[in-house]
Amino acid sequence: MPAHGICDRVAIIGMGCTNFGEHWDRSADDMLIEAVTSTTASAGVALADVDAFWLGTYMSGVSGLTLSRPLRLRDKPVSRVENMCATGSEALRNACYAVASGAYDMAMAVGVEKLKDSGFSGLLRHSIPSDGTGGTLGTTTAPANFSLLGPAYAEKYGVDSGELKDVLTRIAWKNHHNGARNSRAQFRKEVSTETISRSPLVAGQLGVFDCSGVSDGAAAAIVVRAEDAHLYIDKPLYVKALSFVSGAADGNVDPAYDFTSFPEVVSSARNAYKEAGIRDPRAEIAMAEVHDCFTVTELVLMEDLGFAERGTAWKAVLDGAFDLDGDLPVNPDGGLKAFGHPVGASGLRMLFECWLQLRGEAPQDRRIGTTAAGKTIGLTHNLGGGPGECVSFVSLVGTEPNS
Repeated sequence: MPAHGICDRVAIIGMGCTNFGEHWDRSADDMLIEAVTSTTASAGVALADVDAFWLGTYMSGVSGLTLSRPLRLRDKPVSRVENMCATGSEALRNACYAVASGAYDMAMAVGVEKLKDSGFSGLLRHSIPSDGTGGTLGTTTAPANFSLLGPAYAEKYGVDSGELKDVLTRIAWKNHHNGARNSRAQFRKEVSTETISRSPLVAGQLGVFDCSGVSDGAAAAIVVRAEDAHLYIDKPLYVKALSFVSGAADGNVDPAYDFTSFPEVVSSARNAYKEAGIRDPRAEIAMAEVHDCFTVTELVLMEDLGFAERGTAWKAVLDGAFDLDGDLPVNPDGGLKAFGHPVGASGLRMLFECWLQLRGEAPQDRRIGTTAAGKTIGLTHNLGGGPGECVSFVSLVGTEPNS
């Protein structure tokens, strides 16, 4: 945990998010302009009022020029950052700490990714020279890597393979149910449990509907000092915690690693809860946006994030605990399953859902249930990498400053 936390030191005063999808007729520039323009409008500020910018993109740009060129920015610092699938969250973290430090009065975090034009079915991976002795799994695809989680979980906790299939199907069904009610989602149709369970296998026990899609999109946020927030809007979101952990990447050469947890997620969540004063996340958090790159990932995250005791999350999923009207709605916007995963934008897209839900602006048909009444905290979680070697980001935001 940082020696000096960020709880209630900065606030979000504006956000914007494009539709996510196959934008063959739109460039990364187009999406950046839309996200930034809607963000400044929501905050009631001009682009010139923003002192500094952090742009998160994995493969849609190589410098700050990726943002400054389409926005016609002059004499403004623009930093391009990347941290695997947590890239958008990394842009937010940098912008927040820049304002908290006093270096800037107002900063913007922007995330963008244009993946559909690449011609690849998934993410391009930068090949970094090495001597070949790294601890990677050696598999060639993300589905192959993450497919190892299911059998390991089932064996450790005594879950029948058929029951596990029902659990993963239920997660996919939930997220598509939510995404069908979201005009910004890539996939806006409900999918029956029968269709999900019978979908062709991709890797191991993971079928087509267990995997998130590939899409294009952009999102952005403006942050200022917490004490200045009400100078701009009536309902800001206060940043309670920003926790980022990079693992040692030794899980795949460690005989003790059992593929039923992401230790980096456990650590980042623990740090975030400590900073925000959260003791019982399932009882205290109103909603969570988590990194459901695969349905089995969401299952494991429910335990790593403290939403369920070890070995019990599968039962909570089947009981509807994480549905819109459940104890703790998870991915009320549809998650990566419904939005796809434009890497640089996903973390900020998650935050945008907190922005809508906590401020009472989400559409009524997918607004979090009455069990969230009285709760004012939302969580976002990004995971980059894979089992045994990953980075993890957890943020907590709320509508009220701590007393």
